[in-house]
Amino acid sequence: MDLVMFLDACDHVNRICRVLRQPLGNSLLLGVGGSGRQSLTKLSTYMNNYRLYQIEVVKGYNMTNWRDNLKFALMQSGVEAKVTTFLFVDT
Repeated sequence: MDLVMFLDACDHVNRICRVLRQPLGNSLLLGVGGSGRQSLTKLSTYMNNYRLYQIEVVKGYNMTNWRDNLKFALMQSGVEAKVTTFLFVDT
């Protein structure tokens, strides 16, 4: 992934990494489209050596798909004891 890292982006990566390392750490990132929320979260997840789980909402996505995706994420993090970042985007 090609990223242009400037001082503010490094500060945001630092904050996201710190939140992800906390027990039960979660965060709601707000900003305009194209501001790098998703990219910085993926970078922070990689830096912490965590697994990333991101769902893809497509046409025809329903509650059954949501439950299956959530079940997989919880099984991966709970039963298999793999530290996982669940990335859910609004698009």
